[in-house]
Amino acid sequence: MMNMENIANRYRYERKFLIRDLSVQEIETIIKLHPNFFSEIYYQRNVNNIYFDSFELESYQDNVKGSAQRVKTRIRWYGELFGLIEKPVLELKIKSGFLGRKESFLLSPFDLNRDFSFKTVFDVIKKSDVTDLIKERFNYLQPVLLNRYKRKYFQSADKKYRITVDSEMSFRKIGKYNNSFLSTVNDKVNVILELKYDYKNEENAKNITNLFPFRLTKSSKYLSGVDSIYD
Repeated sequence: MMNMENIANRYRYERKFLIRDLSVQEIETIIKLHPNFFSEIYYQRNVNNIYFDSFELESYQDNVKGSAQRVKTRIRWYGELFGLIEKPVLELKIKSGFLGRKESFLLSPFDLNRDFSFKTVFDVIKKSDVTDLIKERFNYLQPVLLNRYKRKYFQSADKKYRITVDSEMSFRKIGKYNNSFLSTVNDKVNVILELKYDYKNEENAKNITNLFPFRLTKSSKYLSGVDSIYD
C-alpha cells in the first residue's frame, strides 16, 4: 500500500478525454477560454515511443482488464522518427488507478532503421546508466509498438494544472527482428486531451473538468495502437 506522503510527493493525476468531433484548433480555443486561463507554454513537437511488453503481453492485458496497478515500459524521444536517436529516454510509467508517476533513465544514442532489432535495445540498455533491475527487466520484454503523434502544451495561470493535446497519431508494428515499418495505421480523427496535476490539487480539479464539453475516458495509446495494428 502507498502511504499518503509517497502519494503526495511522487504521484500525479492524469485525466484523459478522447475527442472525435472537434479539430485541434477548436479544442485549443476551448482551452484558452477556460476560466482557469490556460495558455500555451511550449512549442508543438513530435513525440515518438517504442512500447515494450512481455512475451505474454501482460501490460496489454492489464490495460484491457482495467487493472488498477500496472506498468508500461517505453523508450521516448522527440523530433524525427527514424535515423539517429540522440536523446532517447527509457520510461517506466507506473499507474495506480488515476494516479501515475514515471521513472526515467537517459539512454545512449541508437539508430532506428530497418536493421533495428531487440539486440539494438539490449546493447543500448547494457551500456547506459540504468539500474541492474532495469537491465534484468529487459530479459523478459520485447518491442511491440512504435507510435508517433503531435503534442501541444498548456498551463493554468496558477501553474497547478497542465494540459497536453495529442493529435495525428500513427502506429507501426515493431518486432524483435527484420523491421520494415511498412505496416502503419494513421489516426487523423481522434484527439487526446490530458489534464495533469499533483495529488494535492485534486480538490479543485473538478472545477476544471466540469467546464470542459468533453467526457472523461480511460484511453490508452498503447492499447489503441496494438488493437489497430495487430487486428
